[in-house]
Amino acid sequence: MHILEVRDLVVGVEGKTILSGVNLILEEKESYIMFGPNGSGKSTLINTIMGIKPYEVSSGNIVFMGEDITNKSVDERAKLGISLGFQYPPEITGIKLSDLLKICLDKDLKTDFNQEEKSLIEAFRLSNFLERNINVGFSGGERKRAELLQMIFLKPKLLLLDEPDSGVDVESLKLIASEIQKYIENSGSSTFIVTHKGDILDYIKSKHACILLDSKIHCFPEPRHIYELIKKKGYDECVSCQEKIIERWNNV
Repeated sequence: MHILEVRDLVVGVEGKTILSGVNLILEEKESYIMFGPNGSGKSTLINTIMGIKPYEVSSGNIVFMGEDITNKSVDERAKLGISLGFQYPPEITGIKLSDLLKICLDKDLKTDFNQEEKSLIEAFRLSNFLERNINVGFSGGERKRAELLQMIFLKPKLLLLDEPDSGVDVESLKLIASEIQKYIENSGSSTFIVTHKGDILDYIKSKHACILLDSKIHCFPEPRHIYELIKKKGYDECVSCQEKIIERWNNV
């Protein structure tokens, strides 16, 4: 079953079109890695899937698990099982990390975490951050770890991750990516990961590499191979080369 379908999507901001006629299909229980040059609209796409403003859909549809969500609000999409990890998680003063985590778990704020939840908090190395304001004074890696933990506590069916590997050190990247992979395997959820780097592929088991180029998404197998081609040949030549290979296969 398709968990997500994006059909002929046209997206703009303040009258300026950013994405024009984008099509994408994501399958259940799969991970997709999306590459693309700066300014190609990768962040715009996943923010639009989540329903984040100021991105406006002027035509096309977004369908999640068979239901058209194009006109649904962010909270409606979240309740259906979509969760977004930002490239730059913001600071939130006045709210403790522990309180937000309990909200994600639908717990009463006076209730303590159970042993399983405490173990996961410890695995993310966030036990000493629980009483601090959200992301205030956190490093890049600490912010990303805190945000991913929030997402996992929400138990989403689809994780949208905007450059989870940016601004993090090698150790944090390994922890974040390994926990993403563990969650996918245990929950049967899907992920759609935007990245400029290939290091995350050391920990995420993905069979799908997508390239967003000129508002068209090109999907190929073997993400590691695609990433190496991008580094050697650039986006345009990589896409052209792979499509010629696929065409030859289809004609055999």
